[in-house]
Amino acid sequence: MAGIDNAIYDKSYSFAVRIVNAYKFLTSEQKEFVLSKQLLRCGTAIGALAREAKFAQSRADFINKLSIALKEANETLYWIELLHDTDYLDETVFLSIYQDAKELTALLVSIVKTTKANS
Repeated sequence: MAGIDNAIYDKSYSFAVRIVNAYKFLTSEQKEFVLSKQLLRCGTAIGALAREAKFAQSRADFINKLSIALKEANETLYWIELLHDTDYLDETVFLSIYQDAKELTALLVSIVKTTKANS
């Protein structure tokens, strides 16, 4: 929708790049192929859904797409936590990527709430 801060598009794209790099690390260095695929799927879906929302057909469509992106962000947090708690991600990497995911989630919550309130 017009007027929405481009921060969500930039932040979700940068986050997707981090997720792809984490996936490459997990598969090549840690030899982890199942959990990392889940992380890749949901972590990159956030940006794809945000990009779709940019050209939503209506306010309701916009809210729906970003609400799904929010669900994907929440799922991403789950996989990041699980990969950390099973020793695939060390503390430093975990804290960095987890913080990015939390910020992205908070931004999505804010946009969805504001858009719903303005409807």
